[in-house]
Amino acid sequence: MNSLYPVPADSIVATSSWRPASISNGAQIALIEASDAIPILPDLDLWDSWPLAHEDGRTATPGGRQYWFFLSSPRYPDPGQRHDAARIRLASLGADGWRDHGNALADGVNPGTREWAGSAVLHGDGLTVTLFFTATGRRGAPPSFEQRLFAVTGQLGPGGPGNWDEPREIVQADGRRYVVAAEADGKPGLIKAFRDPAWFRDPETRLCHILFTASAGWSDDDYNGVIGLATLDEGDGSWRLGDPLVEAVGVNNELERPHIVVRDGRYYLFWSTQRRTFKPGTVAGPNGLYAMVADCLHGPWKPVNGDGLVAANPASEPTQGYSWWVTGEGAVWSFIDHWGMNGRSFAQYPELLRGQFGGTPAPVFSLAFAGDRVTIAD
Repeated sequence: MNSLYPVPADSIVATSSWRPASISNGAQIALIEASDAIPILPDLDLWDSWPLAHEDGRTATPGGRQYWFFLSSPRYPDPGQRHDAARIRLASLGADGWRDHGNALADGVNPGTREWAGSAVLHGDGLTVTLFFTATGRRGAPPSFEQRLFAVTGQLGPGGPGNWDEPREIVQADGRRYVVAAEADGKPGLIKAFRDPAWFRDPETRLCHILFTASAGWSDDDYNGVIGLATLDEGDGSWRLGDPLVEAVGVNNELERPHIVVRDGRYYLFWSTQRRTFKPGTVAGPNGLYAMVADCLHGPWKPVNGDGLVAANPASEPTQGYSWWVTGEGAVWSFIDHWGMNGRSFAQYPELLRGQFGGTPAPVFSLAFAGDRVTIAD
């Protein structure tokens, strides 16, 4: 578990490798039922989600409400079109259920053409909020898969986070450790990545970090996913690009939406991935939530449960959910993807493409942590 290139003298990060010899079916998530798939916002498809959280990872509950950010789009006939029109939607959950607060960012604020996933943190003053997000494409340019990491700062008001300032790009891919993700087009699951910024304040060092999904700049393998790191210089407010925490070169192309939960002094690094993003001819796991564990941020990182798999879609419904996010409390959120397929294919039943897409939050479940093991709680 050594770095793959010389590490600068001031770097404390070493890159660990994920090389599972095999992947079990793991703990299986409960089957999605029709009653679970009732949309919370009927006019929109919702998918990747993240909460407004305190700096230590706890979910914030101002005024007794949780504020959740979702990727959203109109309900297209082909749900795959949603990625080309994604906006970040803000909704809140309280004793009276869900409230829709509209698009998180006003029209024309995003420097890209779409808004992809990120994270949101409520700072120590209890008022200042930073929203991190992925700007995909460039405003005014033809559609592309270029991905850049941005942040906006706002305030927590009676209606939740808002009053955002101008977006600022926090860090750029260097082309050496991280591929500059700027493809004009690409195939789902194979595009290169520089996205999904996720806030983390290390309880040991008190340093602030961003984790992100990226592609290895030193490898031309089509399957070269890594989990990247950037660190905030609190002196001048700039972000410093660091070495990847984990690489899966030759194994998997997308270690999506990485984030860290600290429990009992141990660091758990979670991500989502799909069977289709494992390299053909090698070990492949199910669509599921994966993780590695370490005693500190700089590793070495070791796969939990021996192979890294924490929770998987049931074998009978392998695409029923995706994009799992573990809160500081150990609750796991995701969205309902294509559920209730019962072995049917889109080729045979094209109407299922729309009819069986959930596009709404999936039932929440909790995790049990025990050292190197993480399982679905009873």
